[in-house]
Amino acid sequence: METYQRITFDRSALKAAARSQIKGNIGILLVCTLVISLVTAAAAPFFGVGFLIAPSFSISLVMIYLALVNNVRPQVGDVFKGFNLFGKALWLSVITGFFTFLWSLLFFIPGIVKAFAYSMAPYILAENPQMTAREALNESKRITKGYKGDLFVLQLSFLGWILLVPLTLGLLGIWLTPYMSAATANAYLQIKQSSQR
Repeated sequence: METYQRITFDRSALKAAARSQIKGNIGILLVCTLVISLVTAAAAPFFGVGFLIAPSFSISLVMIYLALVNNVRPQVGDVFKGFNLFGKALWLSVITGFFTFLWSLLFFIPGIVKAFAYSMAPYILAENPQMTAREALNESKRITKGYKGDLFVLQLSFLGWILLVPLTLGLLGIWLTPYMSAATANAYLQIKQSSQR
């Protein structure tokens, strides 16, 4: 049976690193998000196109934030990198949604647990494009063992900020979205490091 040493999940350190990493990059991250939003909006009138391209854009954002937390400044063209994995990204989105839905039928909590078990799959696929979508999903389940609760609490720790977004007419989201995304990317790297021990 495979075992590895669980490392301390330092939520404060992950968030502090994220704040440092997005500093000076909010503008380019906003532009990347706007490009994705504009392309998605343009595709909206064409039935099904939005569904087809969304997973590739999601992988692109994962790639952008993985690069960011490794001190690589994003470029606008990076928003299309995920399309190199178009088929795998789409299939990963389909099977993740399907399995999460099935677990949700057993009550709400199992669905949440599985959602966090599957949550690292896009990061794994982004770093390992040779993998199949199913392999990335299985690897996510493996490395998140013992960390699903930590990932849940990490996301929950942003709740106060999220509640403030409407009070700022959404402006706070320009900072909060990159902050949360960078913190999650840092969490992935920490969990991955633990699994390699």
